[in-house]
Amino acid sequence: MATSHHIRIIDAFTDRPFGGNPAGVLLLDAFPDDCWLQHVAREVNQSETAFAHRLPEGGAADWALRWFTPTAEVDLCGHATLATAHVLHTTGAATGPVRFATRGGVLTATAHDDGTLTLDFPTAPLTATEVPAGIAEALGSEPLAAYDTGRHLGDLLVELADEKTVRSLTPDHQALARYSKRGIVATAQAEDPARDYDFVSRGFFPRVGIDEDPVTGSAHTALAPFWSERLGRTTLTGLQASARTGLVRTEVRGDRTLLTGRAVTVIEGELFA
Repeated sequence: MATSHHIRIIDAFTDRPFGGNPAGVLLLDAFPDDCWLQHVAREVNQSETAFAHRLPEGGAADWALRWFTPTAEVDLCGHATLATAHVLHTTGAATGPVRFATRGGVLTATAHDDGTLTLDFPTAPLTATEVPAGIAEALGSEPLAAYDTGRHLGDLLVELADEKTVRSLTPDHQALARYSKRGIVATAQAEDPARDYDFVSRGFFPRVGIDEDPVTGSAHTALAPFWSERLGRTTLTGLQASARTGLVRTEVRGDRTLLTGRAVTVIEGELFA
């Protein structure tokens, strides 16, 4: 009989099934070879599949964690980290804060009594750059400004005129792939200050096999400092305005950014491989 692995699909940065961003989560005894991990991620076919295994006690981290899209391993992922922390806490595999050893450094996830989870991620450095020629045609709107988000993210952050513009984008994903290492994040301030969010965004990542990501936790390590500086507050809430939508509460603490959200388990099953 083939070896089986328990797999879960978690909707992250949402409090309801079929919202937020789905991620596959597998807890393993150790990481098999990279080819197997990539094959599983392609089979699961979510924007990210997270693989984690427990580390020996007494080290700098408690669990090793890796993230794969259907086509590539990535350096940093927020929603699949939130999903993994959700699985660890809801199954009793972990209690208290969990430290993950990742390609993006040691990341901590803390569960709260109200059901939310907070991730402690590195704040992305923002460097103003020229708006690339041709990106307006590829994106479907002329950016007001553009920012490089550093090597860990590899995104180009572009500010657009208003929330309506962000929501109405219909980009040429193939054309967008040439403008950054990972993806393009478009953002604008929320139109109505009475709403439960301060800014909106959408994320397009065709270079790693994701035309549009439903909710990109890692991108909020750049969105948070960007909007905190403009709005004069360290604590904000971002709405990623994809078809599924999701909310990410952010808090900038210097070189670290806290990302808080909820997650729900929608599928549990066995992977035979």
